[in-house]
Amino acid sequence: MIRKAFLPGAGLGTRLRPLTDLLPKPLVPLFHRPLIEWAMDSCRAAGIGEFAINTHHLAERWWMADGRWEMNGEGIAGGNGLASKMGSWQGLPLHLFHEPVLLETGGGVKNLEAWAAGESVLVHNGDIFSSLPLDRLIAAHEASGLPVTLALRGDGVAKHIALDGDRAIDIRGMLGRAEGTHVFSGIYCFTPELFRLIPPREKISVIPAFLELARQGRLGAVVLDDGDWRDLGDPAAYLAAHRELALAPAVHPDARIDPSATVERAVIGPGAEIGAGAVVRDAVVWPGAKVAAGETVAGRVVTGG
Repeated sequence: MIRKAFLPGAGLGTRLRPLTDLLPKPLVPLFHRPLIEWAMDSCRAAGIGEFAINTHHLAERWWMADGRWEMNGEGIAGGNGLASKMGSWQGLPLHLFHEPVLLETGGGVKNLEAWAAGESVLVHNGDIFSSLPLDRLIAAHEASGLPVTLALRGDGVAKHIALDGDRAIDIRGMLGRAEGTHVFSGIYCFTPELFRLIPPREKISVIPAFLELARQGRLGAVVLDDGDWRDLGDPAAYLAAHRELALAPAVHPDARIDPSATVERAVIGPGAEIGAGAVVRDAVVWPGAKVAAGETVAGRVVTGG
C-alpha cells in the first residue's frame, strides 16, 4: 500500500498573479483553507501517512502558515544537497524540500529519492483541486506492476495523452504514435524505478522519463472521470471555483460583517471585516482582509495584501 505522497509546490504561479505575489499558489485559500490542504485531505483518505512538498517561490510563507504547519528541525537531505525542513501536518510527518533554483517536475521528483526510501509514491500537484477517487488510482497502480500510472480525465482541454487500454502510448504526439485523447490530471503513482530515469542535480521535466516508459509500453494509466477536478490557474478559474463548489460555509463564522452591509454570492474568510453599507457580490474576501464602509466589491478577490 502506498503511504507517501509528494505534492509539488515550488511553481511560480504566474497565471494566478497578483494573488501569488502574496502567497505560493498552493497556499492560496480555497474556502478558508490553503488549497493544498484539500489535496492532503484526499491523500490521507486514500491511506497516505507521510508528505513531502517542494518549495521555491515565497518559501518563507510555508514556515508561517498560521500554525497549520509545525516545523521542528532539519530532515532528510535532498538531491540538491540541502536538508529538508521536518515537521508535521495534523500529526502526519511532513518534509519541505526547498529548491533555491527550480528543478522542474523531474528534478523535483529526483530530489525525493532518499525520502522515498525504496517505496512507491503518490504525486498530487499542490495547485489543483480534485475529488478524484485516489484509492482507485493506487489500486490500479499496484495491480499493474508498472513503474508509473497516470490518472487521466476523459473531458477537458489539453488532451495531450494518447491512451490504448491501460497504457499511455504517447504524449503530445512526441513519439509519433497517436494524437492525444485524454487530459493528464497532474496526479500519478510511481515506483523507485522512475528515479533511475531522471538524471541527478539537473533542472529537467519528468516528461522525458514518461516518454521513455511509453516507448517501452510501460507507462500505465487509469481514467478517473468521477469527482471534480480543476486547475485554479488564473483569477477567473479561482473565482469560479468559489461559485461552483460548496466545500464549506461561504461566510466563515469568524468573519465580521456589519448588519448594514450586503453580501451576495461571496466567500468571506475568517477574521475578514465588511464595513457598514459595503456591497460584496460574486467575490472572495481572504482571511483577515477588510472591505471599507461604503465600498463596493464585485467579481474580484480582496486579499488585504
